[in-house]
Amino acid sequence: MKPFANAAVAQAFEAYPPNMRRKLLALRELIFKTAETTDNVGELEESLKWGEPAYLTTQTGSGSTVRIAWKASKPSEYAVYFNCQTSLVETFKSLFPDEFKFEGNRAMVLKASEPIPKDALAFCISTALTYHRASKVKRSTKAAVARAKSAA
Repeated sequence: MKPFANAAVAQAFEAYPPNMRRKLLALRELIFKTAETTDNVGELEESLKWGEPAYLTTQTGSGSTVRIAWKASKPSEYAVYFNCQTSLVETFKSLFPDEFKFEGNRAMVLKASEPIPKDALAFCISTALTYHRASKVKRSTKAAVARAKSAA
């Protein structure tokens, strides 16, 4: 397991019930492993956002924040949260309608009693961690097409 660099994050994990802590620690490891194997993401910053573990690409600015959490109001579920101002969850809904339960445009909800769909989730995490890079490519491609059309 990757050691905690942030004591507040470590304390947040300790506050979770043991069965959920194990699940969330597995998600944490998957997030770090995915970042390591995704080109140009760089080292992640682990912090707390809204009191929940959050993972940011501050070194490269390549992606959008990924958060993970368990809430006492839904004791048998835990979730991976994405910025609701992005198209990430809508994209994941279209690609993985049967692998995940979704909460609006901000979260993928997992059941404690079910195995983590690691391959699908790693793809989603990688997509989030490269979201800004992909957006820049889309914007520059649209601009190039517009320039080409106006030059013709």
